[in-house]
Amino acid sequence: MDLKHFLQLASKRERAAVASACNDSVPYLYQIAGKHRRASPHLATQIERKTRMVATKTNGRLEMVPRESLVRHPEIFTGFEPEDE
Repeated sequence: MDLKHFLQLASKRERAAVASACNDSVPYLYQIAGKHRRASPHLATQIERKTRMVATKTNGRLEMVPRESLVRHPEIFTGFEPEDE
């Protein structure tokens, strides 16, 4: 699932939860989703983690947003596994 589709299907609270966990605003997430901005590798990883957490509570309505879809050069994640928090 891409970020744009995730934001369309998510409730206002779910969008706010993802934004606050990433220390950003919902409008900034929409800029990333619309490809007007690109996420840093760190921000992309945070978005992936939080969307995974939110998606698990929705009984299949939402899916995790992969971090590779949010950055300009997705090959930077090849062989990279984020640390669990």
